[in-house]
Amino acid sequence: QVQLVESGGGLVQPGGSLRLSCAASGFAFSDFHIHWFRQAPGKERELVATIANYDKSNYKDSVRGRFTISRDNAKNMAFLQMSSLKPEDTAVYYCKATLYLLNYWGQGTQVTVSS
Repeated sequence: QVQLVESGGGLVQPGGSLRLSCAASGFAFSDFHIHWFRQAPGKERELVATIANYDKSNYKDSVRGRFTISRDNAKNMAFLQMSSLKPEDTAVYYCKATLYLLNYWGQGTQVTVSS
């Protein structure tokens, strides 16, 4: 069956780094666009970064230059490298795969930025 499993979240101090991973199975990963969303407590889920199936990437303004999205189609995995983390980056981070009307979500991984 279709699965997206995020990992790599945790507690990190401000200014630190984390690398999130998204492992996909059950669908043709290389055909799909991959997105990272996040949802902070009491806030709506927001799009953080996208990498298209042809590798073009886009970022939310507040993370551009600090976050890097990437993918490894051979391993059916996507990544979000996060650097210079700020307390406002604290959220549950979700991986999403989309292609036309198809969309799959992962279960999320918690990222907490705090001293």
